[in-house]
Amino acid sequence: MDNHSGVGVIDKTAAILAALEKGPATLAELVTTTHLARPTVHRLALALEHHHLVGRDSNGAFVLGSRFSALAATVGEDRLVSAALPVLTTLRDRTGESSQLYRPHGDQRICIAAVDRPVGLRDSIPVGTTMTMAAGSAAKVLLAWEEPQRMHRALVNANFTAGDLASVRERGYAQSAGEREPGVSSVSAPVWGTAGTVIAAVSISGPMERLTQTPAAAHAQAVTDAARQLSDVLLRTH
Repeated sequence: MDNHSGVGVIDKTAAILAALEKGPATLAELVTTTHLARPTVHRLALALEHHHLVGRDSNGAFVLGSRFSALAATVGEDRLVSAALPVLTTLRDRTGESSQLYRPHGDQRICIAAVDRPVGLRDSIPVGTTMTMAAGSAAKVLLAWEEPQRMHRALVNANFTAGDLASVRERGYAQSAGEREPGVSSVSAPVWGTAGTVIAAVSISGPMERLTQTPAAAHAQAVTDAARQLSDVLLRTH
């Protein structure tokens, strides 16, 4: 295969990324593998790191960055939405509350699928609505398994703490009451992608007077079951 496109900087960048596909590599190892000059590898690797196409592991070695996971998740979004609708409908019927699916969207989250409670008082979230990552059970789920740098940046203005997110990881779900909006309670659980990362959050939400201040007591099992079902669908259809 010809690895030369005629655009030098692209070819060199591609060589670095190809080397990192095989696993973590130090600067010296990248130089050896790519046969590029050390200053060139260093300059390009730092530029790629700036754009999150390259990251560092706990030993400081270069690795493929978080941007690749995000791009892969975006490619599978249509599949995720089509799989989500029957799952969210079952969740709505099981709990009697409106159900939603959220994905990270920059420094916010976006509702990419929703099934409303048909009658009575409900928390209706239209598809396409962007919401804060500083409050709410879905925000906690989407941040709880995030890379540390992004997590700590979000926690600066959040209504919850790193300890709260540790509890979410331990339990496997999150709940909130009056956190995102007065009088609204919610429960959320993580949807896992094929890369072993959390790509979305399944939620139910409704009035606190019906869901109470501890909505997980009645609904955590239903929400985690729905999230697990979606995760399984994605793994089977990968």
